[in-house]
Amino acid sequence: MEFFDIFLLEAVINGLLLGGLLALLALGLNLVFGVIDVVWICYAELIMVGMYTIWWLHAEQGVPLGLAFGCGIVLVAVLGALLHHFIVRPVLTAEPINQLLVTGGVLFFLQAAATVLFGVEFRNIGVRLPGVSIGEVNLSAARLIAFGVALAAIVSTYLFLTRTFIGTAIRAISQDRAIMPLMGVDSSRIYLLTSALGGALAGLAACLLVLQYDIHPAIGLSFGPITFLICVLGGLGNLIGGFLAAFVFAQFISVGGFVFHLEWGYVLAFLFFIVMMFWKPQGLFARRR
Repeated sequence: MEFFDIFLLEAVINGLLLGGLLALLALGLNLVFGVIDVVWICYAELIMVGMYTIWWLHAEQGVPLGLAFGCGIVLVAVLGALLHHFIVRPVLTAEPINQLLVTGGVLFFLQAAATVLFGVEFRNIGVRLPGVSIGEVNLSAARLIAFGVALAAIVSTYLFLTRTFIGTAIRAISQDRAIMPLMGVDSSRIYLLTSALGGALAGLAACLLVLQYDIHPAIGLSFGPITFLICVLGGLGNLIGGFLAAFVFAQFISVGGFVFHLEWGYVLAFLFFIVMMFWKPQGLFARRR
C-alpha cells in the first residue's frame, strides 16, 4: 500500500504541474476571446511556430538558449498582432462560424508551412534536464520549471490587468464593448495590444513546452483541443474559470492515467467535459452577461 501511495502522490503532483502549464495555455486563449470575442482556433499553432523558432535559433544557428527564448516570445507576440490586424479584424462583425473558419484556415496554413519548411521529422533542442527527487517522489525538473514560470506569468498577467491603465482598459472593454469607445477608449488599439499579449503568452508557452516535447508540424494538435476544452469548461473569456478548469482537467489526465492507463486518463477527462456540458453548457464559471 505504501508503494501504491507514493506513485499516486507522484500522479497528483504531476497533475498539479501539468495544470499550471495548461492554465498558461488557456490564459492566452481566454484573454483574446474575453476582449475581442473571437476564438483563435489556430492558437496552438502559434505555439508551434514559437517552438520551431527556438529550435532553429538554438540547435541550428547556435544562438544561446535564453536569447532564443526571448526571440521566440517576441516573434509570436508580433505574429499575434499581425493575425489580428490582417485576419481577425476584417471579420469582427461577421458571423462566429466565419471567424472560426478563417482562424481554422490559418491553422492549416501554419501546419502546411511548417511541413514544407522543416519536414515531418521530430526535432528537439538537445537540452535534457535531470530529474528531481523529493524523498521517494521523483519529479521532472522541466515540469517543475514550467510550473513555476507558468504561475509567475499568470500572476504577472493578473497584476498587469488590475494595476495598470492599459490593463484596466482591457478589462473594461471586455465587460462592455459598446460603451467603452464612447468613453474615449480606442478599441482597435486595445484589440491589437491584447492580441500581442496573447501571442506573447503563446510564445512563453512554447519556451516551456520545447523543454519537454519534441517538435513536429502537428504538435499543436496535442495541446490545441485540450486548451479549447479547458476554456469552454471554465467559461469562455473567464480567466479565473479557465485557471481552475485547467487543474481539474489535469488531475483527470494524470490520476486517471495512473489508475488505469495514460490514454484512459484523457478519456476520463473528455468524459467529464461532456457530462459538465450537459449540466452547464456555458461552462462551470461562465461570466454573466
